[in-house]
Amino acid sequence: MAEPARLDRRHQRRQETIEQVLDVAVQVMAEQGVAGLTLGEVARRMGIRPPSLYVYYDGKNALYDALFERGWRLLGEVMQQLVDSFDGTDPVGEVHAHGTTFVRWAVEHPAYAPLMFWRPVPGFQPSERAYAPALALTATGPVRMADLRERRLLRADADLDEAFRTWTSLTSGVISQQLANAPGEPFETGTFTSALPALMSMWLTRYAEPHHLEGTPR
Repeated sequence: MAEPARLDRRHQRRQETIEQVLDVAVQVMAEQGVAGLTLGEVARRMGIRPPSLYVYYDGKNALYDALFERGWRLLGEVMQQLVDSFDGTDPVGEVHAHGTTFVRWAVEHPAYAPLMFWRPVPGFQPSERAYAPALALTATGPVRMADLRERRLLRADADLDEAFRTWTSLTSGVISQQLANAPGEPFETGTFTSALPALMSMWLTRYAEPHHLEGTPR
């Protein structure tokens, strides 16, 4: 019975080390940008020799892959918690909360966001496994649009494909503008994030039934 216990402890230690490597890599990217990440710097901060990291990642792109997957998984968990909190009584509020939560997470995690939303590393392409959480979260968008139309927030004749594409352009555009031009500003008062409520109201004006828009922020 001792052998399985040793294997379990070994597996647990390995997972703890992997999480530590990712935590340190995020620190490096937060300070030096995504392109500034090196296995050597991660190893130096962990107090180990660089070859030791190859036990866990066979190169920098493998580390980027794990970080890409982790970022989308974390964002997906945040968005799922938000959706689970909705009681269905305020669809306009849900739209605003959804966009606000998504954009806030991205701009408040500037180490992850460029890797997730841009392509800052030449030659890096996320693996199928790493891309899966991103695809899973993206797949909820059209479903959410259909649900909003079923609940008669969106007009019956609204083009849901267009609505989803303009929504993603809106949110990703705010993220890109804020991180590229005014990084470090507080979300609430950011040069571009502070415009998010008005932009979401503009989106609703195009696609929502007019009677739902009375009293919403402009």
